[in-house]
Amino acid sequence: MDSWDPLKDVFALKERINKLFEDTHIIHNRTNSSSWAPAIDIYEMESEYIVKADLPEVSDADINITVEGNVLRISGRRRLVREGRSYYQVERSFGNFYRSFMLPSIIEENNIKASLRDGVLKILLPKKAIEAEDLPKHIEIK
Repeated sequence: MDSWDPLKDVFALKERINKLFEDTHIIHNRTNSSSWAPAIDIYEMESEYIVKADLPEVSDADINITVEGNVLRISGRRRLVREGRSYYQVERSFGNFYRSFMLPSIIEENNIKASLRDGVLKILLPKKAIEAEDLPKHIEIK
């Protein structure tokens, strides 16, 4: 039997809330191309959390990643290059983007790493070693 992990429940709830707002944002983007939201995957490995964001044709100079408290923020801009081109149709989103995610408090903030390769931003969020005082404590009811 798997042990209960409250962080998975928190991530699941956060994902459902994000999905609700993203669905509204996508409808808004059909009429306003000045902002968009990249697709993002977050998954857990034994020693770290990994965030992957689809950012095709976005340079690393146009991406800003910050961690404040336990919030990861990813923002930036994808530019539409018009020079020398006559577009017949533009369906891909461009403009500013912004995403934020609550992180578990067990992230080692000083060792976060990010890379951009083939249009995929990858952020490695290493977990802190759990100290005995950080483990859940059983409270006896009297």
